[in-house]
Amino acid sequence: MSSPNGCSVGPLFLAVANPGFEQGEQGWVWDDGTGVATGDPHTGRRHAYLDAGPERQVRQVVTAAGKGMYDVSAWIAAGGPRGVFLVRVNGAPAGEVAVADRAFYSRHTVSRVALRKGDRMEIVFASGGARVKVDDVMLSPAAPADPRVSSSDPVLVEMFAWAKRKANSWVHLAGTVGPLNVDERQPSGSGTAAYAPSYWAGYAHRSGYYARDTAHQVVGAQILGLNEENKTMLGSFAVSAVAAHAYYPVWAYNFDARTYLSIDYHSADSFVREVPAPFELVEKAEQAYRWSGDAFYTDDTMWDFCRHVTVEFVEEHDRLKPNGVAEGTGRGIFEGAASYNEGSGEQLVEAGDAFASQYRAYLAASSLASARGEDGQAARYAYRAAELRKYFHHSWVANQGAAMTRGYDLSGAPLSGWGKENSWFMPMKRLLLPGPRNDAYLDYIDEMAGGAGKPVNIEAITYLPDTFFANDRDQQAWKWMRHVYDHRDDRHPVAAQGINGDYPEVAFTLVSQTVEGLMGFRPDAPRARVTTRSHLPRGMDWVRTDRIPVGDGYFDLRHDGTHRSQLTNGTSKVYVWQARFPGGHHAVRTDGRPHESERKTLHGNVHTCVNVRVPPGGTATVEVDRA
Repeated sequence: MSSPNGCSVGPLFLAVANPGFEQGEQGWVWDDGTGVATGDPHTGRRHAYLDAGPERQVRQVVTAAGKGMYDVSAWIAAGGPRGVFLVRVNGAPAGEVAVADRAFYSRHTVSRVALRKGDRMEIVFASGGARVKVDDVMLSPAAPADPRVSSSDPVLVEMFAWAKRKANSWVHLAGTVGPLNVDERQPSGSGTAAYAPSYWAGYAHRSGYYARDTAHQVVGAQILGLNEENKTMLGSFAVSAVAAHAYYPVWAYNFDARTYLSIDYHSADSFVREVPAPFELVEKAEQAYRWSGDAFYTDDTMWDFCRHVTVEFVEEHDRLKPNGVAEGTGRGIFEGAASYNEGSGEQLVEAGDAFASQYRAYLAASSLASARGEDGQAARYAYRAAELRKYFHHSWVANQGAAMTRGYDLSGAPLSGWGKENSWFMPMKRLLLPGPRNDAYLDYIDEMAGGAGKPVNIEAITYLPDTFFANDRDQQAWKWMRHVYDHRDDRHPVAAQGINGDYPEVAFTLVSQTVEGLMGFRPDAPRARVTTRSHLPRGMDWVRTDRIPVGDGYFDLRHDGTHRSQLTNGTSKVYVWQARFPGGHHAVRTDGRPHESERKTLHGNVHTCVNVRVPPGGTATVEVDRA
């Protein structure tokens, strides 16, 4: 099944011949002791192999038809050390990585290889101390933005550099011809197509991107400058949310951004659908708009999607428990699941993650309506959000901590206890009001996620830093960022996925959690505003992020603890910078001079807020007393 989405495909300057070795030895040069086998491919039917021993290589030369910078990746397995994956340009070394001593496939990348028209790029796999297997070679265009982090904490610097490179390696070179409908049941897929601007968001052994993963990766992608990719992917989901689908977007697309991924889509009446996803896509469209200022997100196509999700979708899915809250069926993911927690076995009709996402979608729709000049509609959405939150606290939820309501089942009974996504989404989306109930639930989430309720899949854990940053629990947020990074080399529970770090969500979310989380950086490009608030944990003295892309330019931001911030405006507009600091500080200086400030209650905590106009090319510094 195909979508009517008309995504543009750019010029193809570079292509690897036979990247998955499905055409045998075609396109590659083979030394003695190397060849093509069928025993253990990553995807498809074939893979390359190199027997153990020195000076055995498989290589290919690609001639660049244009100028650019690229990442080269491949899935490699080795039964011993000393294997090498390297790239040369015109005979000179351009990058090299050691092949990990792992008997199963994991992804290896040589990053940021610069090419000019006519350059000869040689991709080389060299044998080591044991047999090496290679499959699924991929070229990625270097991301348009190259943000950088420096810090007193070397772990953060290492983490961000790894995450940035890893995330970029998942970006598809538009125009690349690749397989469609690859999955564990259909490893060779069902034909080929030219790929649209897109990036991997989901399992790496499937040839597509998923609504849930895309939603969680959008901000990380914006920080890497992947605006075109976000437009392609969000736009494809938007046009699939039609009446025939009961206003659900499809769950997954192939990378051509037209063809629904067949493992998840059987017919208009049988496809994977989960209630939080359409609401999250509305929220992420608004976030992408604030980062980019791109009118694509306020045009009629995207606005129709937002309206359908926040009106018709809710009406269509509010039958079993009529209360204005969108429902699932309680009958599984192919008939409509209420929660992202697919493995709970509970017949949920309403769930905390869907409720929280619906609340946040109303706020996003209000913001987008305002951007379209529809102030009355914006006010109505803001009212609906407030009323939904009021209903949640006064009628839907009860108790606190482990006993707090997180969903309702088919019988109408409330459910409490640990629900993973349907637990942590409620505070993550700030549906819970600040106060004892929210505090007790955050403590419960931290306890369960670190103990008996720990998710087995790393992609679920990537939500925890967002949850704690959203509630000013900076120490816990950083702890969970460290946990995700420290476990990047662990084997993923889905064997074909490789290691945890090869799940795309891991890298994209560490990028966004550094910039939006630790730095508290919130842009509003259409209104030329940026808000910051340091979330540096204890022991992290300072962090500087350079070249964060916003609108038509970029920003540099430095935090010294939670008392001093400096912002440089690299755009073409005067920006209003709202610098927020925790607590009721009484003395504020901007560029060394006294500055008027105000005290605001934000998320239940008192903050000092300072508004500063920063001209193009200008730098401003705000510091407060540490009282």
